[in-house]
Amino acid sequence: MKKSQTLGKLKKSDWLSRTVKQEIRENAIRLIREGEDIFPTVLGYEDTVIPQVENAVLAGHDIIFLGERGQAKTRMIRGLVDLLDEWMPVIAGSEINDDPYNPISKYARDLVEEKGDGTPIEWIHRSQRFGEKLATPDTSIADLIGEVDPIKVAEGRYLSDELTLHYGLVPRTNRGVFAINELPDLSERIQVGLLNILEERDVQIRGYKVRLPLDVILVASANPEDYTNRGRIITPLKDRFGSQIRTHYPFDIDLERKIAVQEAHIFPHEAVNTDIPEFMEKIIATISHAARENPNINQRSGVSVRLTVSNYETLIAGSLRRALLNDETHAVPRVSDLSSLVASTSGKIEIETLEDGREVEIIQHLIRQSILEVFRNTVEHSLCASLLDEFENGAVISAGDDIASTAYIDYVSQMKSFKPLLDSIGLSSTDLENPAHVASGIEFILEGLHLSKMLNKDAVGDAGVYRART
Repeated sequence: MKKSQTLGKLKKSDWLSRTVKQEIRENAIRLIREGEDIFPTVLGYEDTVIPQVENAVLAGHDIIFLGERGQAKTRMIRGLVDLLDEWMPVIAGSEINDDPYNPISKYARDLVEEKGDGTPIEWIHRSQRFGEKLATPDTSIADLIGEVDPIKVAEGRYLSDELTLHYGLVPRTNRGVFAINELPDLSERIQVGLLNILEERDVQIRGYKVRLPLDVILVASANPEDYTNRGRIITPLKDRFGSQIRTHYPFDIDLERKIAVQEAHIFPHEAVNTDIPEFMEKIIATISHAARENPNINQRSGVSVRLTVSNYETLIAGSLRRALLNDETHAVPRVSDLSSLVASTSGKIEIETLEDGREVEIIQHLIRQSILEVFRNTVEHSLCASLLDEFENGAVISAGDDIASTAYIDYVSQMKSFKPLLDSIGLSSTDLENPAHVASGIEFILEGLHLSKMLNKDAVGDAGVYRART
């Protein structure tokens, strides 16, 4: 669309004024008809949450997302902005995105009255039509709605003059999407003020009554535990939301793994190629799932998907550090690198007991539990017998982060039973030519056999010596 620069030219164009809910609804209808995803980067909600969001958008509802931390609530809220038109005309100089056909601020009304069809128009991108506030107990009416600007009063205006107002976040998001994160943390008196401007369309600022018929979609997020216990949403404001949508964590390991791969930020190094085998990715995802079922971990606040992403990034960083220390050109995570996850896991789970050292013990248990589960679901167990026979015949293997990757190639040459097992866990013929991949596969197999109580392990830090059970 050609961007008209004056009100008169805009009237002659094909631009039509719509409410923000009509605008989002019509754009959503187009995407649904074309079979496109409304939230292309949100995985796992295709059959649960997203259909509910689509229904809410089509119904023109304000929405509240209920869910534990790390369930993509904020991402979906921000994703609603992509349903807005790319560009929108406003009266030039307006602080609250005044509709050229229906201005609501005194500044815009006076400008249209003075210049008529010559009123200047500017166009704003949809990214500028999103406002967001984290609800905190110290949030004020001035933050959300506005306050008298003493500078404007000092310039000679009267307090009763609407032009003395400095608009808050909500009016500045007029004709857009306004989001409040952690809504229950907003004090009740502020919730009343928010309800007043969104529902009754007027508010008093310093005793001055301002009529602001704002056009805003209100979207909020809340943790269900906070929603019912720590804080509360006042009943009239709760009633303001047309749809209340419950989010959830990924139902299966593979989906959690795909989310981690998509979201992780991996920094390339020109001298070292970084790769992570699928079985190691599954271990990372399984740790999060195991944490969500562990009775020693506080489940009320949830175990965020960010835990999976952080662990994924930490594991790769640990393997890169090891490769740099050993002057290797390939960094492939091993089981011995998993100890580095204690640092990235500690801050993202809440342990029920406060005993010293208990947190590290629980995390190490989660790691061992996850290795064993992935081993049982990945390795062809009928192939283990031949390898165990070789251990019974006196084979002993040292493994750990202090062992060079090339040493593991020697293990494969000496013990022929490793080859079919490495094939069974998904290592290709190309991978088997790469010492770093071979080292990763062998450590996974050895640790899986040890945790399955088929091999003994003499552990020293992150290293260990594997031998037959006696």
